[in-house]
Amino acid sequence: MSIISELKEKILNGGQIDKSEAMKLWDADYNELCSAANEIRKKFCSDDFDICTIINGKSGKCSENCKFCAQSSFYHTGAGEYPLLDTESIVKEARYNASQGILRFSIVTSGRKLNEKEIDIMCDTVREIHKNTNISVCVSFGLLNEEQYRKLKDAGVSRVHNNIETSGNNFKNICTTHTFDDKINAINAAKRAGLNVCSGGIMGLGETNEDRTDMAFTLKELNIKSVPLNMLNPIAGTPFENNKKLTEKDMCRICAVYRFILPDASIRLAGGRGLMTEKGKECFQSGANAAISGDMLTTSGITIETDMKMIQELNYKPALCNE
Repeated sequence: MSIISELKEKILNGGQIDKSEAMKLWDADYNELCSAANEIRKKFCSDDFDICTIINGKSGKCSENCKFCAQSSFYHTGAGEYPLLDTESIVKEARYNASQGILRFSIVTSGRKLNEKEIDIMCDTVREIHKNTNISVCVSFGLLNEEQYRKLKDAGVSRVHNNIETSGNNFKNICTTHTFDDKINAINAAKRAGLNVCSGGIMGLGETNEDRTDMAFTLKELNIKSVPLNMLNPIAGTPFENNKKLTEKDMCRICAVYRFILPDASIRLAGGRGLMTEKGKECFQSGANAAISGDMLTTSGITIETDMKMIQELNYKPALCNE
């Protein structure tokens, strides 16, 4: 029996793999690995597909120096800059997305965190979204505290997004204006406030397979059930502009290994999906079962119509997973 078959059966029978076992999967047979990951996905997640959209609610002039980001004030990328969008603009976008069959809509803002006035405005905005639609609302507002998250939950937010980006060991190579522990503290604050958390990272930052594995186990320890995996789209003007782009097979293997480590999570393709020839279709047959549709924060994405058609072709059904 191959190591893939051995670990697959262990997981299907209710067991969990450890780091040493997970590390063996990076060099295991590609086709067998992807097929096994799809079996695990089907066992624990059925054919539910969690599709969401995002709006860039505040762009550019970010005080943080994340080396991959077009919106950092440390770099000159030509990315758009504008203050917090007004309630009417965000509600209009939410209504459109809801009309297209999208079940979850996320408001994402640049900067270390929103200030109190901005949080109050966003609370009013979330209430208006719920008055006008049945869409579930997620927010990504930076490194907030428990009290601020409670305020957002009371306004109708159901999920908070906060990527840890990479492993704890590699984080210092990605950003120095805040720490990995700052990320973990914010995630735990959101959880204490009663919110679900969506957290993942970016692949192609120069990390090792061990970093990727460590990131997955950190997410497992945090009990994260929505895991976005971004493929770096190197942005001119950032320190990572010359990073080698990952291949679609690289991303499929990453999705598959993450499925082995996180069998019941929504593994979500996010940024960089537009670089793939079939918009991630092969990844959705290799363990991934969720996606961000539409445009990303500073790059073009895939249309909702295209994604809905692909979901149907793969025999998935849109669902709010792990809500």
